[in-house]
Amino acid sequence: MGMAKKSNNQGIDEDSSFALHETEGDDAANQGLELSKAERIWQVVASIPSGRVASYGQIAALAGLPGYARFVGTTLGKLPRDTNLPWHRVVNASLQIAPRNSQRMLEQKRRLRDEGVIFRGNRVVSTFRLEP
Repeated sequence: MGMAKKSNNQGIDEDSSFALHETEGDDAANQGLELSKAERIWQVVASIPSGRVASYGQIAALAGLPGYARFVGTTLGKLPRDTNLPWHRVVNASLQIAPRNSQRMLEQKRRLRDEGVIFRGNRVVSTFRLEP
């Protein structure tokens, strides 16, 4: 699958091993196993490593939904407040926290900082943590 442009080694690496497996339409063993658009998005988001971020467009492309970046945002916006899905690792194409409810923005920034992500304002400038 194609990757959105990344700058300064931020976001998901092209060699990351978290591809979705597509089902074969004629394979009887796989019938009924096709994932919904939302489930495909959730799988990709769940695979973003701690301390890293991905854009809505990257998530859409990796989920096999190129051009559905806004749908990714809408889908993540419908998650329950207590979800374990790492929604906070998804930022806009400019590597900024998308504007929304200010409490939610603060929560996203806090979670990312706790994972070692560095910001300048609301823009991610580094997603690498120094390991001891």
